[in-house]
Amino acid sequence: MMLPMAILFFTQMVMAQQATDLKNKTPEQRAGFQTSMMKSKLNLDSDQAAKVQAINLKYAQKFEPIIKSDDSRFSRLRQARALQKAKDAELKTVFTASQYKQYQDFEAEMREKLKDKMAGN
Repeated sequence: MMLPMAILFFTQMVMAQQATDLKNKTPEQRAGFQTSMMKSKLNLDSDQAAKVQAINLKYAQKFEPIIKSDDSRFSRLRQARALQKAKDAELKTVFTASQYKQYQDFEAEMREKLKDKMAGN
């Protein structure tokens, strides 16, 4: 019973560390990480993966000034939401309906984890 709980806790710590590390990465590294996650979670074919990589890179570069900005948290959040909405619209053209649903579910799960983490801090 303790071993599965320890594994789950360790996995969550690693995921949280990776998210924190992403802030310190280049846009190319962040896009690569995102594409890798999407490939495995959504079973993308090679054509989809190439298109998703290009979209992820485009938006990682657009997110860079927001990440590095000294603007208020609210301002950065508003800017990030607008970019994410545009990115989602582009990704929707690449994914199948089923893949897009999986993507939305995964994004919602990650938002909840982030909210929980921020509420705990």
